[in-house]
Amino acid sequence: MKQLSSRPRYRGIYLLPNLFTTGAMFSGFYAITSAINERFEIAAIAIFVAMILDGLDGRVARMTNTQSEFGVQYDSLSDMVSFGVAPGLVMYLWAFSSLGSLGLFGAFVHTAGGALRLARFNTQVETADKRYFQGLPSPAAAAILAGFLWVSVEYNYDVETLKFIALILTISTGLLMVSNFRYSSFKEIDFKGRVPFMATILVMLSLAFIMIQPPAMLFLLFLSYAISGPVITLVMLRQKRLKKK
Repeated sequence: MKQLSSRPRYRGIYLLPNLFTTGAMFSGFYAITSAINERFEIAAIAIFVAMILDGLDGRVARMTNTQSEFGVQYDSLSDMVSFGVAPGLVMYLWAFSSLGSLGLFGAFVHTAGGALRLARFNTQVETADKRYFQGLPSPAAAAILAGFLWVSVEYNYDVETLKFIALILTISTGLLMVSNFRYSSFKEIDFKGRVPFMATILVMLSLAFIMIQPPAMLFLLFLSYAISGPVITLVMLRQKRLKKK
């Protein structure tokens, strides 16, 4: 009789979704290298590319039934590079290097906020309300910084006049990521269902506005999303108080 091997069976990984995750991580890495070479507009665009790829990997995994624990952990590490480390370093190289320790502090607050946000999300994913995120999602936080940088470069704004605004914005995104504000996850929206014809027109118009002025529209879009968190939280608290009366 053949003896069963005591060695654990080799487990492979799913290629397709992890390719998208790798692409997202490479985009974050490319943003850092572009900023080092003072190509800040390319760095900002690379962060947005990372966002798109990050949004696709999970959907591809669900569509092809290739979800795995490895993919979940790999995605978190990719997010840390693309939306935690990359935005902090890019903003430091663009605007904060002349601020000394204050600039390092601002960049680190965003990076640390991204790490804490991802750690909290991973530990609460099974118990959290699927309709809302607790704290600003790290891709949205990164998009605010990338959008601000892109707008500034696109319109040739003097970075010396904007560095303290950029510093406040960078610290704010870091703090919002670890806040208790509720942000809509949009998971309750049924993208497969039928919608009114007017909704289709509004989506088309929104895409047209973004395509006309991508830097400004993307920045305003994600900034509005960041502001929506405190508003949603205050509304929910007010509703709870009214129910108790």
